[in-house]
Amino acid sequence: MERDPSLDGLLDLDGQVLVVDSETRHWVRFVAHRVPVSKARPHGIEYSLTLHGPEGERLVGFDNAHAVKGQAGPGGKAGLALDHRHRLKTVRPYLYRDAATLVADFWATVDAVLRERGVIP
Repeated sequence: MERDPSLDGLLDLDGQVLVVDSETRHWVRFVAHRVPVSKARPHGIEYSLTLHGPEGERLVGFDNAHAVKGQAGPGGKAGLALDHRHRLKTVRPYLYRDAATLVADFWATVDAVLRERGVIP
């Protein structure tokens, strides 16, 4: 795999918590660190980028930190911990390209959810 020049920027965000709107108490958290390259994490990082609402509830999340069910319902079995995104109550696969695209996709989704909630115009 080619070296991702934007990866250092993502890794520098590790541990950062940013308030995106102090009046409505929405905030984001970044977790990103190197891990051994594996089938579940072929890009060699484990990450979790999340937007939280006023009560701390996760509204948006991009991560590869846990397994995702292959299908809905009680018969759905968890698979590998692959890249995916949470948006409100839905979970969908996410195609990881590079760290810069991940961060841009995260902020675009954050903006969309904050607009839907009337937090930003």
